[in-house]
Amino acid sequence: MNYLQYYPIDVVNGEGTRCTLFVSGCEHFCKGCHNATTWDASKGTPFDQAMEDRIIADLGDARIKRDGLSLSGGDPLFPGNLSGMLKLVKRVKTEYPEKNIWLWTGYTLEELSTAQQDVVQYIDVLIDGRFELDKRDLSLPWRGSINQRIIYLSQQGNSKIH
Repeated sequence: MNYLQYYPIDVVNGEGTRCTLFVSGCEHFCKGCHNATTWDASKGTPFDQAMEDRIIADLGDARIKRDGLSLSGGDPLFPGNLSGMLKLVKRVKTEYPEKNIWLWTGYTLEELSTAQQDVVQYIDVLIDGRFELDKRDLSLPWRGSINQRIIYLSQQGNSKIH
């Protein structure tokens, strides 16, 4: 897994103050995508143990409280990203169970593979669906087109979709 950008302090990608990681790799190729430079999985910097440790340290930094971690891209659920994503989200939930994790994906919840579902079980808020240029709406919070959903997931298996 490669990443293109990491923001240790972010107030745009999800509720509250967050750490945000933009990974490489996407197979949706949505027309009008504002992150088209992230499609190529070979671009960016390899996500290594040092980067994982930095995210964990930033989440625990008492000087600036972070509400959680946001994962975007590219697509964090791109097949080539799944093992790295699973390792990261498991560690975040183990070390910081009170922190929430938001994840943006072009896949819908209903079309996730078993391996993708393994990652999503650790996610608190899933923004799903491909960006559709003809359904673009810049007034929507945290998504670009009206077909994309904000799904608040719970550990009990219940979800709330907006």
